[in-house]
Amino acid sequence: MSYILNIETATTNCSVSLSKEGEILILKEDYNSNYSHAESLHLFIDAVLKEAHLKPEELDAIAVSKGPGSYTGLRIGVSSAKGLCFSLDKPLISVDTLEALSHQLAIEDGCIVPMLDARRMEVYAAVYDKNHQQVRAIEAEILDEHSFKTYLETGKVYFIGNGVEKTKQIITHPNAVFIENKLPSAKEMGALATVKYKKSDIENVAYFEPFYLKDFIGTKH
Repeated sequence: MSYILNIETATTNCSVSLSKEGEILILKEDYNSNYSHAESLHLFIDAVLKEAHLKPEELDAIAVSKGPGSYTGLRIGVSSAKGLCFSLDKPLISVDTLEALSHQLAIEDGCIVPMLDARRMEVYAAVYDKNHQQVRAIEAEILDEHSFKTYLETGKVYFIGNGVEKTKQIITHPNAVFIENKLPSAKEMGALATVKYKKSDIENVAYFEPFYLKDFIGTKH
């Protein structure tokens, strides 16, 4: 019986769930447009454990969304997850943010493109088939009218994530389907984390870093 605490902070959604054998028992999240991770994350963790009547030491593992996504959001989530792993002596599991996001959709044909907003006209995106198997690796790409053309010409392409808003202004292909107002959530992490846990596919807590995809670029004031 595996209890896993799942932490998702790659975007503005601060999300925490507790899963048991891959099934989500409790979910707490702040699904808004503001970053509240620093204020909300530990409150959500405490609330989830209290609601489950579970002590931290009874957890079997901590899972964290590894990116890509917001530099600050990922840093907060990973730092918290690593801190819990160190203090509780529990394994750390990383879950691909875009893979988890793709699991918000169930489709019969075509492909899924989970995408997260990056700078200007850029997105972080990957391509998954109807079985949520990756068919194109994660890339940081600048959008234009030819983006994802290969996939659009062979069937429906379902775009999901906060990169959709800018994408739907550029891609007008009739096979493009835009799923709006969706962000990565800890709700989809439980099953993926459990698969990794059972295979002992864990991270080195001391050396693990988020998958930023691109170097952080600070802004000048």
